[in-house]
Amino acid sequence: MPELPEVEVTRLSFASQITNAVVLAAQLGKPLRWPLQCDVDDLKGLTISAVRRRGKYLLLDLQRISQASGLLLIHLGMSGSLHFKTISQGNLIPPVGKHEHFVLLTSKGTLKLNDPRRFGAVVFAPSETSATAQKLLGKLGVEPLSGAFNAMQFHAELKRKKTSIKQVLLAGELVVGVGNIYASEALFLAGIRPATSAHKLSLARVVKLHAAIQDVLARAIAKGGSTLQNFSSARGESGYFQLEVNVYNREGLPCTVCQTPIKRIVQGQRSSFYCPSCQKP
Repeated sequence: MPELPEVEVTRLSFASQITNAVVLAAQLGKPLRWPLQCDVDDLKGLTISAVRRRGKYLLLDLQRISQASGLLLIHLGMSGSLHFKTISQGNLIPPVGKHEHFVLLTSKGTLKLNDPRRFGAVVFAPSETSATAQKLLGKLGVEPLSGAFNAMQFHAELKRKKTSIKQVLLAGELVVGVGNIYASEALFLAGIRPATSAHKLSLARVVKLHAAIQDVLARAIAKGGSTLQNFSSARGESGYFQLEVNVYNREGLPCTVCQTPIKRIVQGQRSSFYCPSCQKP
């Protein structure tokens, strides 16, 4: 599943090219997880003024004659990816492929959502504060790479969580975007086992975890994200962070630090990987 680094890499790969583009036409393929919430023809003539990210959602801000006119919220689901190609001759939507479920033709190029499993979504909302947008964004935690992610506050909030630290990270209610790969890697750097109860972590350990989360996510973005199956940026480029993981998907292989075999456990139907020597309960 594309996580925060993959979504941010996707944003960076087409945001500057599509900003200030005018929507010429839009088309829907097979139904996605949620309905669009507007008629596709309502998007015509709107200008894409910015492309932002909130958690794992991409937000395309829309304007009409310098007046805010809503936004599109795009989620890549389990297997989705966006592809952007610069404009070619003519103003017709190119042929829609088998797994292309949303196509946006603009004055600067064509944006397509390809999603074989159809767990992704494209939703129109009149504003970021509207009920439609808040239903998707309202419960998200702080952005991990922003100044709002504070180690002291993080520790105070973890004190109220009796579940495992790995499950707290994946839930995204305290901090967003720390998906399965990145949670495993951050916990390794912090020396914390994934099954450790969140409320038992000392301030010193949380400070290490806070720094590890930021380090792992920043490096993953710099490496273009992780391509385990079919992820690619909007320019079709693969990510390479998976080539430098310490524990994720390395069950039985030697730890990169101490050579102890990496162990795997299942938490909430997700695999967690850790070093029993470097990571303590």
